[in-house]
Amino acid sequence: MRIAALAVLTLGAVSLAAPAHAQTYGSDYPVCLHVYGPVNYYECNYSSIPQCNMSASGRAAQCIVNPYLASASEYRPVHRRHRGSY
Repeated sequence: MRIAALAVLTLGAVSLAAPAHAQTYGSDYPVCLHVYGPVNYYECNYSSIPQCNMSASGRAAQCIVNPYLASASEYRPVHRRHRGSY
């Protein structure tokens, strides 16, 4: 009986621990809207900067490129070293 009570108390203590934070940025869209105010948050629901700018107009917000985009590696420049000919 003591073991069952201890198990229930342990499970209760673990469930009341600090919640894990979710990923800030979504990974489906290339542009995010960062909204400033009493609560700062991100809306990653935009496919282009102009589309995001229309939503940010008149608000305390800024459009940023989503750093966690699944295809982010496609946008990085590739630097290749050329070997000299012998």
